[in-house]
Amino acid sequence: MAESPNMTLLGHLGELRDRLIKAGVALVIGTALSLFLFTPALFDLVIKPMEPNRPVALRPTETIIVYFKLALIIGLIVSMPVVLYQTIRFIAPGLTAQERRSLTYLLPAATVSFALGVAFAAVVMLPFSIKYLQGFMGDIVRPTYSIDAYISFVTSMLFWVGVVFETPLVIFFLAKIGVVTPQFLSSNRKFAIVIVAVVAAVVTPTPDPFNMLIVMVPLVLLYEVGVLLARLARPVARPKSESATVAGTEDESATKGESFNGEG
Repeated sequence: MAESPNMTLLGHLGELRDRLIKAGVALVIGTALSLFLFTPALFDLVIKPMEPNRPVALRPTETIIVYFKLALIIGLIVSMPVVLYQTIRFIAPGLTAQERRSLTYLLPAATVSFALGVAFAAVVMLPFSIKYLQGFMGDIVRPTYSIDAYISFVTSMLFWVGVVFETPLVIFFLAKIGVVTPQFLSSNRKFAIVIVAVVAAVVTPTPDPFNMLIVMVPLVLLYEVGVLLARLARPVARPKSESATVAGTEDESATKGESFNGEG
């Protein structure tokens, strides 16, 4: 569909529908591929922290459903470039050419960042969390989880940690378009650490401070990486035509104001 800054509301809704369909098709294809190529390895990886115990299936179809949940996470990673590209294409009319190019360059990095977040959650966070949860009141309660509840817990952790690993790229893009500056990020670091602590408390599935630190330390490092990227980013300048239009509007307003004052 052709993009136009003067597109009507129905045109924007139609454009959004088309972009969502394309992103959805990419997600379906990525999930289908991951069912056979990547999901078995991921399933073994996330089940391993429970050994020697094993989760139980309470319904005949429960194992099939949880298998697809894991495949969906991998499918999201595989289809991430297409999903992000469709998002960029939808918001592109409101951006300058340089801003659009900056977003396009971030596509591979965004995919890698999300994948690294998922890997960190699966390899580092999950074993520590499960060990703590199984040991809590372990002398009184025997930890036996249903496979559906366990995989829902795992996929939620994998997804949100993958999302927060996009933090440096978000900061870089905001610095690129001039929304934030390295000086602003540095001077407000203490507030950022408080926000990071809150995010870590929400993402961490256990209430103990040790597991919270496992999440908080990488988030603080990601913020610092974002500050470093912000220093490397140079805000893109708006086209001269836009600047001239704004300046002309301001001059016209000033002239009208002077005329009004003269008449008074």
